[in-house]
Amino acid sequence: MTNQSEVRGNADEAAALVTRLRAVERELARRREADTLARYNTGRKRHKKQIAFHKCKKRNRWVFGGNRSGKTECGAVEAVWLARGNHPYKKNKRGVFGWVVSLTQQVQRDVAQKKILHYLRPDQIADVIMVSGRKDNPAAGIVDQIIVKNVFGGTSVIGFKSCDQGRERFQGSSLDFVWFDEEPPRDIYEECRMRVLDRRGEIFGTMTPLKGLTFAYEEIYLNRSGDPEIWYEFMEWADNPFLSKKEIAALTATMDDATLQSRRYGRFASREGLVYPEFDERVHVIEPFSVPPEWQESISIDPGLKNPLSAHWYAVDYDGNVYVMAEHYAAGQDVDFHARAIHEISEKIGWKRDGKGRVSALIDSAAGCRTLASSKSVAELFYERGILADTRVDKDVFAGIERVKLYLNRENGLPDLYIFSGCVNMIREFKSYFWGSGDSPVKRDDHAMDELRYFLMSRPKPAVRQEEKSAIARDKERRIRRLSQARRAGRLPR
Repeated sequence: MTNQSEVRGNADEAAALVTRLRAVERELARRREADTLARYNTGRKRHKKQIAFHKCKKRNRWVFGGNRSGKTECGAVEAVWLARGNHPYKKNKRGVFGWVVSLTQQVQRDVAQKKILHYLRPDQIADVIMVSGRKDNPAAGIVDQIIVKNVFGGTSVIGFKSCDQGRERFQGSSLDFVWFDEEPPRDIYEECRMRVLDRRGEIFGTMTPLKGLTFAYEEIYLNRSGDPEIWYEFMEWADNPFLSKKEIAALTATMDDATLQSRRYGRFASREGLVYPEFDERVHVIEPFSVPPEWQESISIDPGLKNPLSAHWYAVDYDGNVYVMAEHYAAGQDVDFHARAIHEISEKIGWKRDGKGRVSALIDSAAGCRTLASSKSVAELFYERGILADTRVDKDVFAGIERVKLYLNRENGLPDLYIFSGCVNMIREFKSYFWGSGDSPVKRDDHAMDELRYFLMSRPKPAVRQEEKSAIARDKERRIRRLSQARRAGRLPR
């Protein structure tokens, strides 16, 4: 039989075990409360665009965001994850060296530096090197470097730089990453690109585009060089689940449209304004799919020999949605070159031909005129090369723009125009097509915009869709949304 002393001993042990377990639970709770990084984007409310940024594998990523949209938060977390070696979506490294670049040292202290320290527990910091101030209170001073304990052992370095130091202060180092908090001068951006070259490091930036159409607009947003490593996302107030809808509405009501575009939506703004602000790359650009032959409609051409010749292949489904399937875009070439390219692309995508192997196209009416340099018009030259070019196009610019706007976005919020992601020049032109000072679009980068109008003006206005859609239509919209979402998350190329 068990005596009373044994019973009391067992009870005491159980009580002591419960006490120890409760102490452990309290310590774990204390650590969770102190570990802001562990709580980042893990609650009931999650910032989906921040997660898409972190998941993207591209090596030159940018977030164009409005104030308080959450852009700086994800930049700081990305830097800390890389330094700690515990990034949840990437292959981690030991001994990482990266820079955080701010516009001035004061902005560094108040924004980026503050955020980095917020996401690092004191026990995760091996040392702090100060420019000014005390290392036992780094938040109050200007930090030069934070030496971070890496989970693989050893340490990583997060260095801080400011653009007001000048380009020379950005030379020499070999880096794993650079985080630009706000848009840097071009020379500093280019210098930092050299710093990550040998380590195949990455650049990421978080900025509100308040300076207009700068190099970031040209090289990142428009991606004129066609760099496959460039990725970007727009963040606006409504994307941040922690902002009050009531406060968003109140502040929105106090701003003019130009201020709203940059401060709320993080969009680049020009004094003249975009011709097609309705265009949204995340909505209108989709990944290619196999288009039924019966959807094939026409090729549309804006001719150019010294200037770029733009040609696109257009298909229309049973609901009247227009799909831009493929493009040919080249300058400084003759008619033979363009005709061969048009036939090659038509062959590749299985484009319809007549009994003599010819393809049909719409073309600017100017192509029907003969010049002193040639006894034949451009349209006639194309005809001789198996391209039946119809010059009877409606060139009314303003009516054409209104027609394009209707296809981009109607009252029910659904587009009738989708562009395959391979049509990079049309996508770029949409993003760079601005009104000029004379109430007309600027005649620059408008070749695809012209022949898009020619085609859409040959089509009827989009009909009002019925609320009840067919099962096929609903399935098609789901597929388009899934493709767009996959691109936004970085799982598919742009």
